[in-house]
Amino acid sequence: MIYSMYIVNKAGSLVYNKSFNEGLAQLNSNEALILAGTLHSILAITDRVTPENCVKEHKPGGVELIEAEGLLIHCFQTPTGLMFVLICDNQLFQSEPMMYKIYQIYSDYVLKNPFHTPDMPIRSEMFDTQLRNLIRSV
Repeated sequence: MIYSMYIVNKAGSLVYNKSFNEGLAQLNSNEALILAGTLHSILAITDRVTPENCVKEHKPGGVELIEAEGLLIHCFQTPTGLMFVLICDNQLFQSEPMMYKIYQIYSDYVLKNPFHTPDMPIRSEMFDTQLRNLIRSV
């Protein structure tokens, strides 16, 4: 089960967060910003220390999965530095295909929106709807 999703821009700012499970405690806006900044810092540091022979040409290095008690944090960084973060229960699943689908929805409903400014908070009902439909289908 996917609990929540965050999108962090290349500067480490939180541009989107959404919870999908109303039964769990929700992070307030300050906590969500702290989480985004912390994950961005961890990813940046691990990207720097990842040996070059481990990094595939099409994908940045760094953290892809963080395991915690009772939950998993899946990270996906795009070549432009945008980071998608899924917080899930501790059941392992293939997160890469899911992240690509989320990135495709982001591309279709956010990047192609002429009224969206890059690196600014995402406010798109169509993006929310398509994302919610994808998460429910899992």
